[in-house]
Amino acid sequence: MVSGKKNRILKSYKAKKKLRNNWELYLFVLPALIYIIFYCYYPMYGVQIAFKNYRVSEGITGGEWVGLEHFVKFLSNPVSWELIRNTLSISILSLVIGFPAPILFALIINELKHKKYKRVVQTISYAPHFISTVVLVSMLTVFLDPSTGIINKLFGMIGMGPFKFMSSSGLFAGVYVVSDIWQHVGWNAVIYLAALAGIDYELHEAAMMDGASRLRRIWHINLPGILPTIAILLILQTGNLMSVGFEKVFLMQNPLNLESSEIISTFVYKMGLQYRQYSYSTAIGLFNSVVNLILLVSVNFCAKKVSGFGLW
Repeated sequence: MVSGKKNRILKSYKAKKKLRNNWELYLFVLPALIYIIFYCYYPMYGVQIAFKNYRVSEGITGGEWVGLEHFVKFLSNPVSWELIRNTLSISILSLVIGFPAPILFALIINELKHKKYKRVVQTISYAPHFISTVVLVSMLTVFLDPSTGIINKLFGMIGMGPFKFMSSSGLFAGVYVVSDIWQHVGWNAVIYLAALAGIDYELHEAAMMDGASRLRRIWHINLPGILPTIAILLILQTGNLMSVGFEKVFLMQNPLNLESSEIISTFVYKMGLQYRQYSYSTAIGLFNSVVNLILLVSVNFCAKKVSGFGLW
């Protein structure tokens, strides 16, 4: 008992000493902590309306308690499986094609020796990231127009098309993912370029002394050097597998592609704000978040077992 009490006192003393010695660092973290508490955790008390028949006049704490009724209603609805399928098809395609793109781009940029050309390429690749979603979708509508769009004009020069990109259910996921890569590949590559900059160049010098080619150095030095970064970002992206960006999908939607463009987030918006089924839409959103949490924990566990890297 005495020994346990001494250990607790010693741990408390060490924690206080650490806090005193590093108070500036904790002060920097404080604004982010406050933001997370007030904008992420505090609003979670409203999740209770997913288990009630919510009415605006009765407030969040009022309303009849109905348990899992709204969850059962969603999962028993045939539309729900179509929503899940559409959401997963876009997310998995983004993961398979979109996730490796910035890694490959960063490796290519890192190999460029001409500094001025390298800066120009990086600036051009970053620029689309700052285009608003509304402007981007407007650009897609103009560029992919079947009769006047530049993309269909190019396809026409080689005897193909025209393709109805924006009104085809089968092409919706591809258009979404490819445009997303074009917009964000340069920006997403920044973190990999930072990781590549941290690799000791003496490893490359030793490899060159042994006669290793550039491709072999990329494969055996650069890729292993950024593997922890890749693992962490892969875990985070997998944890958002059920959360496809709402704004872009909603703006790209039209009656002709609705079969494949209606996803969980757009359905929640329509049920909650357009049809005012607040409890039902909250239940769907909560279901989506729980699935993401399960995916995040599972992938983190598997990544920790396989590669030794994880979020915790």
